[in-house]
Amino acid sequence: MRERRSEQERRHAREFERFVAGAAGRLLHTATLLTGEPAARPAPAAEELLLRALSRTYADWDRLRGDDPYAHTRQELAARFAHTARRHRRPRGGLLDRLSPQERLILVLRFYEDVAEEQTAAQLGLPAERVHTLCLHALGELRSRPGPVPFPAADSAAALATGTTPDPTAP
Repeated sequence: MRERRSEQERRHAREFERFVAGAAGRLLHTATLLTGEPAARPAPAAEELLLRALSRTYADWDRLRGDDPYAHTRQELAARFAHTARRHRRPRGGLLDRLSPQERLILVLRFYEDVAEEQTAAQLGLPAERVHTLCLHALGELRSRPGPVPFPAADSAAALATGTTPDPTAP
């Protein structure tokens, strides 16, 4: 019995390692956007946030059979960020650091992670109308200030993912 359990634990650890190897880069970028840290420099707050989310995912690994571990980790990342949002208020030089933590969370979930508005609202415990309003306000805030604009309407997810601003005159 003990040997069987040990083998099962090793198998779960290997599965989790493969998941992390494939998803860690995108999840770290998501965490970096959430914390407002620059992507070009080390992002200790983002790394800590991701480590905590991955720890929770590993703890829940046995129960995730059939569920998407990436979606679970993304939910843990969002929940941990929302719980510690007060730590992420001061500007750090990142792409979205001029937004409030809640606005950052909504934009990252909606545009970078491509989570539907209704799902975002349910995950955050907010009405869908409030999520929509906060999203519009955050986009307006980003467009009104000098500096790179990460979200022209159609290219918002790509712009956020790469940290660049698409050419508005391009077809």
